[in-house]
Amino acid sequence: MITERPFTLALVGRPNVGKTTLFNALTGSRQKVANYAGVTVERAEGTADGGRLRVVDIPGLQSLRALSEDEQVAQAVLMGGDQLDAVAVVLDATDLERCLFLFSQVAETGVPMVVVLTMTDLAAKEGAPVSLPDLERMVKCPVFAVDAVKGAGMDDFIAGVRRAAPPMDAGFELGFPPAVKAAIQRLSERSDSPPLSLRDIRERLLFPVGQESGEWDKAVAAEREGLLGSGIQPRTLDAQTRYSWAAHVLRESAQGQHPGRALTDRIDRVLTHRVWGVGIFLALMYLVFASIYWFASPFMDGIEQGIGWLGGLVEGALEGQPLVQSLVVDGLIGGVGAALVFLPQILILFFFISILEGTGYLARAAFLMDRVLGWCGLNGRAFIPLLSSFACAIPGIMATRVMPDKRTRLATIMVAPLMSCSARLPVYVLVIGAFFEPIIGQWGAGLALFLMHFVGVVLGAPVAWLFTRGRKRQAVPLALELPRYQIPKWKDVLLSLLNRGKVFLKTAGTIIFFMSLLIWGLITFPRANDPEAAYAPSYAALQAEVKERIDFDAYVEQQLMADSALGRMGRFLEPAFLPAGFDWRMTTAILAAFPAREVVVPSLGILFSPGSDTEEDPGTLRDSLARAQWPDGTPLINLWNAAGFMIFFALCCQCMATLAVIKRETGSWKWPVIAFTYMTALAYVLAVVIYQVGRAVG
Repeated sequence: MITERPFTLALVGRPNVGKTTLFNALTGSRQKVANYAGVTVERAEGTADGGRLRVVDIPGLQSLRALSEDEQVAQAVLMGGDQLDAVAVVLDATDLERCLFLFSQVAETGVPMVVVLTMTDLAAKEGAPVSLPDLERMVKCPVFAVDAVKGAGMDDFIAGVRRAAPPMDAGFELGFPPAVKAAIQRLSERSDSPPLSLRDIRERLLFPVGQESGEWDKAVAAEREGLLGSGIQPRTLDAQTRYSWAAHVLRESAQGQHPGRALTDRIDRVLTHRVWGVGIFLALMYLVFASIYWFASPFMDGIEQGIGWLGGLVEGALEGQPLVQSLVVDGLIGGVGAALVFLPQILILFFFISILEGTGYLARAAFLMDRVLGWCGLNGRAFIPLLSSFACAIPGIMATRVMPDKRTRLATIMVAPLMSCSARLPVYVLVIGAFFEPIIGQWGAGLALFLMHFVGVVLGAPVAWLFTRGRKRQAVPLALELPRYQIPKWKDVLLSLLNRGKVFLKTAGTIIFFMSLLIWGLITFPRANDPEAAYAPSYAALQAEVKERIDFDAYVEQQLMADSALGRMGRFLEPAFLPAGFDWRMTTAILAAFPAREVVVPSLGILFSPGSDTEEDPGTLRDSLARAQWPDGTPLINLWNAAGFMIFFALCCQCMATLAVIKRETGSWKWPVIAFTYMTALAYVLAVVIYQVGRAVG
């Protein structure tokens, strides 16, 4: 049985025109959507129309002259890499002139085309509607108006896409000057002319590449000199001609101007101001991170109470089976539950990020950061990958593909893991809540959380300076798409939260679940047959040494853990971390987190056993950390080693997946090894310095 090959369609367009939203609506996919450039950096593929239509979504393009890696991906698809049957060029009806510039380039590739017009309702509402028949007449291919969010026009588009216009012929005339046309014709008629199309000859004429050699190349150079002599500037002529054609099409097919763009410009006068804009940005970031702390507290308390209730219920049901009881209550509920407590904060963080993405503000933030990042060799294009890394370093590193300069891209990759990803957030909240909030209050705790997220930014700048060797500016100038401000699409916000919650729960149900079982086993075995008798002599000796009474049961429990397999490993490594004020339990949590830092809090939950504080009030993990002691009865954690503990996790590269992505993006194991080494060393040194300085000043 011969299966018909699906019709292959590529979606092409500038950033922020609704291309990925259209792809999701066609294929049922859930690709990330946001109102700023650089979200789509890889090609995505799906099927529609019962599998009869294969749809390829490519990164947004400003031009077919690719500079960055994501643009090269898009160009490769258009130039025959996917055996395309047609291309759908997505145009924004409220920004038609700039979109038509890209259309004019795609039209010359020879691929059958259709046009998809988005934002038509907004254009009409603003008094500048687009006439579909007139636009279709001007661009010489079918035009479909769609609203992918509401589903309007989708059926007509799917049904009509196979009627894509044949490759553009000579009828598609952009209006290059007669002198240019004559020069192209003369070059094509030379006997030594290579087998190039008239379009390719025009490209060679207007855009010289490298050193030209050979008689035909010399003829091209001579024709170019002739154009310069007649007052024509070849390098700017192409853009001038395309924009002139686009303005003509706009006059013929649309009416009026868009006040929405004028409103955007008025808002930008404030939000992109070199002084007020930076202040507003910092204030917004403070509100985002502080709100995570404020808003999440009641939800966290509710989850903690629920976990405590479940633990008590299971503990009662397993009475008389101490080993099984410990496995389920301390290992599984204590480990996985300690991580689930922080789900509200993860969701609140991504809610605010989705709002900022949807409004279009993040592109302005990148513009503002261009000056700030300039001194260390980066520019505003690096801001979007770095900001993405606050959620997760993996998409942040992949987002560096929007950067055209390889050296700057490498520097951004190497500092992206320093940004405090969402997996670090539970550690900050746990430690701040246990040791800082009782002293500085909730407002101060919110400020502390805000500052912890800027530790990586402050240290990342000099690190980037080292990787770029102090170069102040990249060779390629900054060009950013500043989209119109708009109300976020709440469906996209909801999908973002659902996806992040799904990822977190999947991690809790796999990595954290199995690591909790492993840590429980290593911390439980081997055990003394009669622990009270075994540890009575050492208890008496310690009591005599410190000359004060120490709780015997707590001492026995701590010694059992210290003599377990994991405890022995932790005690072996404890001397290396004692300068930072970390005991073997804190050291063990650090080691357990190297494959994935999501394991930190579950490890602490098992190692510090919050359920064993008292029978009447088992407390929480925060309570257990605050009550933890050294063997001599002195408090284990104070403000200084608590701060050092957070700094260590803020800077250390404890994520194997991140290192794997660095290897994939750089093509070498050299760079992930360098990243892991410098980040771990930096984390360790600063943790030691903070603790030792703190001890010195009291």
